[in-house]
Amino acid sequence: MDDAPTSFPNAETCDRARLARDRSFDGLFFSGVRSTKIYCRPVCPVRPAKSANVTFYPTAAVAERAGFRPCLRCRPETAPGSPAWLGTATTVGRALRLIEEGFLDTGSVDDLADRLGIGSRHLSRLFARHAGASPSQVAATARVQRAKRMIDAGDMALSDIAFAAGFQSVRRFNDVFKALYGRPPSSIRRKTII
Repeated sequence: MDDAPTSFPNAETCDRARLARDRSFDGLFFSGVRSTKIYCRPVCPVRPAKSANVTFYPTAAVAERAGFRPCLRCRPETAPGSPAWLGTATTVGRALRLIEEGFLDTGSVDDLADRLGIGSRHLSRLFARHAGASPSQVAATARVQRAKRMIDAGDMALSDIAFAAGFQSVRRFNDVFKALYGRPPSSIRRKTII
């Protein structure tokens, strides 16, 4: 277990937690039962296996790599820290990463929802709850921020920056930039002093 994190409890502590079904250890380790080749969470409701038949792993991935399959009763994929545990915030986080990478520069909100495996109305509700803005508003902010970084970084033509930042037209770029900063993008560019 060389790849175990430093907070991984020792085997004796894991075994005591597993036998007691201690919820405070849920998600901190997984126990693999060698006789069944199944791995479980410490809170598994199944009768605990003999301690001599159990090996402990810091993550579900390590248990699977060791040849164990997940328990169907305690469902290790729902342990604290897993995407299922984190719930809808995970979906919004994935959407935010895709938006930051420019997904909505060429695709629609419906395309984004399809990519995430949910409906667009549900995606809008999740964004309202977790981000406080719609996916389109988040994408517009990301575009302006990309453009501002490009303006600050060099002497690229503003029309090239507009398209590179994800805007579909220079006019839209100018309008959005002016609405946000109160001035056109050309006035933001740093002047070179000679």
